[in-house]
Amino acid sequence: MENKDYKSILEALLFLSGEVLTTSSIKDIVNLPEENIKNLFSELIDEYKQRNSGILIVEIAGGYQMVTNPWYAEWIKKFKTMHFSNRLSMPALETLAIIAYKQPIIRAEIEQIRGVNSDSAIRTLYEKRLIKIMGRKEGPGRPFLYGTTREFLQYFGLKDLTDLPTLKDLNREETM
Repeated sequence: MENKDYKSILEALLFLSGEVLTTSSIKDIVNLPEENIKNLFSELIDEYKQRNSGILIVEIAGGYQMVTNPWYAEWIKKFKTMHFSNRLSMPALETLAIIAYKQPIIRAEIEQIRGVNSDSAIRTLYEKRLIKIMGRKEGPGRPFLYGTTREFLQYFGLKDLTDLPTLKDLNREETM
């Protein structure tokens, strides 16, 4: 394998980890001595600096990490103020799982399964466009029916709802 290939591997590992990686933690993965890894990182650091890339590789805390280029801080701050967090709380995840597997479903049914009020979780999921109102259920009060959206599929990397794991799949993973 060429140095170019090893550098690409190092980039991918840094990008994936999102945190500081040490040469000792990488050496068994790439099967290279630590000194070679340090040299490759040094080359990558120089390449990113020369390009004035939006992302840099820096040596930090005894290892290496991908970081944003401070030169672009103004735009990053604007983006962060406009873009809300993609993380979901445990109640939101529970609610989303119920909706995904039981859709279309009304709020009362979700709350019966969870055993707690789900207003906040449903509101959060709706605001993040992970669920939508699919219509109204016939009956008293004509409550909203909720279902998942295309954004839900994108968020979880699913082609369609048939890609959701089955209960058997989930039980099998727990026993492993």
